[in-house]
Amino acid sequence: MANILFTHSFFYRFDPKQWEVIRQPYPPLMTITAAALMRAEGHEVRLFDTNLRESPEEIMPMLADAPDYLIIYDDGFNWLTKMCLTRMRDAAFELARMGKEAGATVIICSSDSSDHYEMYLDKGVDYVLLGEGELTLQALMTAFAERQDITTVQGLAFRKEGETVHTGRRGVIRDLDSLPQAAWDLIDVDSYRKVWMEAHGYFSLNLDTTRGCPYKCNWCAKPIYGNRYNVRDPKLVAEEIEMLMSRYGVDHFWMCDDIFGLKPGWVHTFRDEVKKRGLKFRYKIQSRVDLMLGDDQIEALADTGLETVWVGAESGSQKILDAMDKGTQVEQIQEATQRLQSHGVRVAFFLQFGYPGEKEEDIQKTIAMVQQCLPDEIGISVSYPLPGTKFYERVRDQLGEKANWVDSDDLDLMFVNEYQPAFYKKLHRYVHKVHRKAQGWQYLRESLRAPASLSGSRMKRILSAFYYTPAAWLDARQLRKLARS
Repeated sequence: MANILFTHSFFYRFDPKQWEVIRQPYPPLMTITAAALMRAEGHEVRLFDTNLRESPEEIMPMLADAPDYLIIYDDGFNWLTKMCLTRMRDAAFELARMGKEAGATVIICSSDSSDHYEMYLDKGVDYVLLGEGELTLQALMTAFAERQDITTVQGLAFRKEGETVHTGRRGVIRDLDSLPQAAWDLIDVDSYRKVWMEAHGYFSLNLDTTRGCPYKCNWCAKPIYGNRYNVRDPKLVAEEIEMLMSRYGVDHFWMCDDIFGLKPGWVHTFRDEVKKRGLKFRYKIQSRVDLMLGDDQIEALADTGLETVWVGAESGSQKILDAMDKGTQVEQIQEATQRLQSHGVRVAFFLQFGYPGEKEEDIQKTIAMVQQCLPDEIGISVSYPLPGTKFYERVRDQLGEKANWVDSDDLDLMFVNEYQPAFYKKLHRYVHKVHRKAQGWQYLRESLRAPASLSGSRMKRILSAFYYTPAAWLDARQLRKLARS
């Protein structure tokens, strides 16, 4: 059997915002799932986890052991990898180069390589796994072992006699329970715990319960799973949570699905499994506001320890939501926020500015929605053209040499829009300040009505309002100047 070295191309240290400010690193879940499958096939597997490393060159000691294969398998559950940040793309090229120099066959699976496989083949990668990669990797390794014709393996791009061979996309895995549990033993969990404890005072791990998303937001790329939605057995998810809590002492999880709990009845069965095992933990999810309004959905989630829901609010303008094919209503954003918060669940908004057709009045509606709903957290981006989307096709002729961000704080608007890129960068900062200001004054009012509700964290937010109020006013003046320029 083969000696396989797994790695991936995401380095938190290469993204100052993620490493120095947010500081919430999660292990490469999809990477260690693929590694677990190869181990189950009888192969020897090792992992060079790049997440907390300082440079690709640190892989050299592991390459010195002459692996047969270097598999660069990106974690598709990490939304940053879907954005194909150029700093990480360069890291993948470096890893591939060093793997080739060490005599390994280099295989890659990522959103970026699926979209731009010619680019990776030009850099010396031997095989690109297109889309979801586990079953393609399994078939490819079998073909190697049995000396089969590689062109019969579906889901590949590679070069043969100087010509690119594309064997077509493989269908996604429908039975997720057929995959082995992720190879958590390959992860240096203590190194992640150290970062989390120093930055936040608690430790969180990532877990998947589903793959895919059936909705059709026209700016959201699905280069790995497409529009299918497949789920794991809630009993197996509960078993994995129990194992991680017992083995690593973790009591907080990020359910890293695109959409958590969409299948009817899944959340309720999950709740029953959690209660049967007596598990007590907190977790955060990503979902949609319309899903949160289903019958007792919020109650069932809160009953299992749900702490935070990140929802794709995107805009406070119905015109923009409709243009995005979002399929939600502004009123649903408001209602879901109120209901979640009334059950003690924190609400976080993903917001997006700069979508084609967005005018000043639409921006003001989004700001007003933030002030009215007062989500506990917000995450702001500008519209980002991802290959494979209707939105990308709409603006692709406007893209210049720069078609990807360097890192997550780049925020360049890479197509022609209502305002210049500097406006949107300032808007990003301004809306954060408006949110903090409104949140601080709201906490002050609540504390005056009920002094017992005042906590240390709330006091910090109240005091911060005295900074953010004038700071937001200054930003507003600068925004008006940028809008006119």
